[in-house]
Amino acid sequence: MTRQLAFELAHRPALGREDFLVAPSNEAAVAQIDAWPDWPASAFWLSGPAGSGKTHLAEVWNQMSGARFVEADVLRLHGVENLLKERALIMENIGSLDDEAERALFHLLNGLREEGGSLLLTARQPVGHMRVRLPDLASRLRALPHAELGAPDDALLSGVLVKLFDDRQLQVPEALIPYLASRIERSVAAARDIVDGLDKASLSGKRPVNVKLASEILKDRTG
Repeated sequence: MTRQLAFELAHRPALGREDFLVAPSNEAAVAQIDAWPDWPASAFWLSGPAGSGKTHLAEVWNQMSGARFVEADVLRLHGVENLLKERALIMENIGSLDDEAERALFHLLNGLREEGGSLLLTARQPVGHMRVRLPDLASRLRALPHAELGAPDDALLSGVLVKLFDDRQLQVPEALIPYLASRIERSVAAARDIVDGLDKASLSGKRPVNVKLASEILKDRTG
């Protein structure tokens, strides 16, 4: 059978505060974001695995604060003064930093505390698992308020699937949601992956997105 070429059509994920699904696995992080600007410190550390919602929460906070996004791995001492002019900053996916970036981050944290600015840091691991060579920076990071995004429970995973289909304007049968939620890995990344796969398969084969199509895709992926 000739298969239709699946064109990649742009879709905009809904990233507003009202679109973020709150559950026990993320409620501490959401509460901290909602508490701004009355944070207990000038910076907040948010961690969680890929696809757990860090970027969504960062965007929610960006809409609240008008924060500037900054690449942590290109931090340099000569740029800290300009960054301190900002009211709020976001650094996503903090990983290993070189020596100068570590020193710059340390001075930035000190400056924000003095100037009254705010910084949201996100990473896949809690700060205790991050390799930091500068002792003063390691101490400062460990002292920051922290919330970890955990794996979604059944209700949250189902809600995420519904949202992902809505983001792509896909109407799906109600039975598909529990079918997928009970068979995919318990993560937002896995939910995003299966929805993307169903969308592409539906476009290429001119088929409806339903349990039958999902079962075929899952069977192909598991061999």
